[in-house]
Amino acid sequence: MKIEVQSKKGLRTVLSVAVDKKTIQSKMDERLSELQKEVALKGFRPGKVPPSVIKTQFGKSIYGEVIDKVLRETSTKAIKEKNLKVAGQPKIDLKQFGEGKDLNYELQIDCLPNIELKSFNKLKASEYKINIEKKTTDEKLKELADQNKLFEDKNHNEKAYLGDQIIFDYSATVDGNKFEGSEGKGVQIELGKNLFLKGFDEQLVGVKKGDKKTIDAVLPPNHPKKELADKKTKFQCSISNVKKPVASKIDDNFAKKMGAKDINDLRNLVEKQIINQYAQALNAITKKEILDQIEKGHEIDLPKNLIDQEINLITKNVKQDEKENVRKNNEKIAKSRIKLGLILNEIGEKNNLKVSDEEVRNEIQKQIRGMPGQEKMVLDYYQKNPSASQSLKGSLYEEKIMNLIKTKIKLNIKEINIKEAEKIIADFNKPNIDKSLPLKTKSSDKDKIKSKKISKK
Repeated sequence: MKIEVQSKKGLRTVLSVAVDKKTIQSKMDERLSELQKEVALKGFRPGKVPPSVIKTQFGKSIYGEVIDKVLRETSTKAIKEKNLKVAGQPKIDLKQFGEGKDLNYELQIDCLPNIELKSFNKLKASEYKINIEKKTTDEKLKELADQNKLFEDKNHNEKAYLGDQIIFDYSATVDGNKFEGSEGKGVQIELGKNLFLKGFDEQLVGVKKGDKKTIDAVLPPNHPKKELADKKTKFQCSISNVKKPVASKIDDNFAKKMGAKDINDLRNLVEKQIINQYAQALNAITKKEILDQIEKGHEIDLPKNLIDQEINLITKNVKQDEKENVRKNNEKIAKSRIKLGLILNEIGEKNNLKVSDEEVRNEIQKQIRGMPGQEKMVLDYYQKNPSASQSLKGSLYEEKIMNLIKTKIKLNIKEINIKEAEKIIADFNKPNIDKSLPLKTKSSDKDKIKSKKISKK
């Protein structure tokens, strides 16, 4: 095998690779020997088909298979020997091939740039800490209490009003006929929430315990039985009880019903929930502030193939006739993402940052714990989508890099309240485009060289 640098211009290197015909023939003989044990042909005992017969029958496909393997092996070796950092998929241009001939081809490689990382000492950014006022927590607790209020029986002759709870049995008909699901027992609804059918609650206002009431309603357009969708329906209702709401007392007992240890624990949980509602957006603002400075402080050449790939990703769902215009408009965004991705990867490599499989598993478990009742759904999602786990690994890798950068810059911690947080987020969302990018953990050069169809240009 002979490897020569044909040309080198910018980030693009072209290698000339030659593999002598003896090596090709040796690979052919090896493959024919392997196939002799596998191939079954009429007139020959299993494992006894002569290699010459196999070659006569399957010669072209075997040669193609061998050349494909040789291309993958030799191109990987060539890249490693010349110590090249590959950006994306190299291109193979066959110059000479054929049985009984040497194999000659050119390997066109776009390389990753050498990145000289600048010092982060002069970088500045703001990180936000939300202070929750007692009033905000109290309002949230009251909201929880309203959502989980109790009901007590009204007196026999007391009428029902909006906000009361009605317990009733019903028998419904469409055009005088019963239908599947036309009867219900012990149905409970809170008047005014309109969770049953549109206009149903209002017609029950004024009923008392023991009353009978006919309600006119329309079945929903998405009814499971298509023939019943949007049908006018009569409900014969028997009111078995009317209850009035009783405000839940916000105390230790209420806290325990909400899954907390006591009222102080519940307050802490509510405060954390409020903070988390804003934390992701505020962290994104801090991240962008840092990334903008890093991007501005570095000048690097970008591999054209990576830019093209990123633009294609951005314009993936754009109509063909609009693609060129959208492509031009998004070229700047694509370059920014590629540039930042390369810089951040370099920071990660220089500082030997890695994400272990255990860290990915721990993060998945954290997500599972944060979605009570949907644990199986979350677990199934990651088990059935390996790419989701890889994407999560990329996110954790990026988070590690950003946390490292924050330790090296001047980070101004700003304490803000909810209103200030909302204003900061609103102001940020108006003019800015989100430049956050999922970093991909690098694959080996071998993984990057994929099988190519043989075609001589």
